Amino acid sequence: MVTVLSGGTGTPKLLSGADAVFDPAETTVVGNTGDDVELGGHLVCPDVDTVLFLLGGVLDRETWWGIDGDTAETHAQLRTLAERLGVEVGPRYLPEDRQTEGRRLARWRRFSGVGEFMHIGDRDRAVHILRTSLLDEGYSLTGVTRRLAAAFGLTVEVLPMSDDPVATVVHTADGPMHFQAFWVAHDGEPAVDRVEFRGSDDAEATEAVLAALSEPVVVGPSNPVTSIGPMLALDGVEAALADTPVVAVSPFVEDRVFSGPADDLLVAAGYEPSTAGVAEAFPFADAFVLDEADGTVLDRPVVRTDTAMDDPADAERVARAVSEAMELVR
Repeated sequence: MVTVLSGGTGTPKLLSGADAVFDPAETTVVGNTGDDVELGGHLVCPDVDTVLFLLGGVLDRETWWGIDGDTAETHAQLRTLAERLGVEVGPRYLPEDRQTEGRRLARWRRFSGVGEFMHIGDRDRAVHILRTSLLDEGYSLTGVTRRLAAAFGLTVEVLPMSDDPVATVVHTADGPMHFQAFWVAHDGEPAVDRVEFRGSDDAEATEAVLAALSEPVVVGPSNPVTSIGPMLALDGVEAALADTPVVAVSPFVEDRVFSGPADDLLVAAGYEPSTAGVAEAFPFADAFVLDEADGTVLDRPVVRTDTAMDDPADAERVARAVSEAMELVR
């Protein structure tokens, strides 16, 4: 049995070839939900959905977001109508008093669908409509995710990190903004002061997640702050990781990040933007998989390989390095 902590693009890339190394029927993926947003009344779970679409064989692997070959007529029409109304296209937060009323899981991350700022395909949107409708019927987010995983034919268990709302809020020179607004609408350009996991003090990891964390854990090469950080902010998660074998794959080659804003966000969180900084942020990690060009010296076992992943064969190579590292710390 193995549990993979996933968020963003890096870990799904690893998962694209991991089934050749780790039995899917004995693999659990815990997805970050700090990036989730309610957009136009529908709950969008980007990191969870990327795993569902990937393992369901429909992910757009060019963007690592959405469904391959999807149309986006609804998205285009929403933007066209906004322009006709004279409304600026971009993130439109609902009023503050409406951020916490109504559906509990929508808290602190509610956006109007007017001038929709995230690209949502038509088939992709159907997933969000179905998810939101099942939540309204009384299912938990865990229950809904399990049903969606079954609908996509997955054998891997996929779990949201919590059934409670947590919102990753990036505090910038331009003011606080949800991570999706920061990254999608503003291209990650505003200078970052700090990152807040709003709601994490009241949120809990589910029993299913805590049970999964009793197995050996792989922390994929996703953003250490905004993909893994929301999970670590939940009470009991870091303690559980300290009690089980953990292998982490660095998203850096020394001080060069593969993709995304992990460097700036690590600095905002008080860490060096490098593999060394990731190791400091992950004191619970018992071993690391580093790129063969990464000469960082760590105080824990290291397995090196080419960690660039452009296709499933690359991902299988990295997964085998993860398995090798896991044998060193079991």
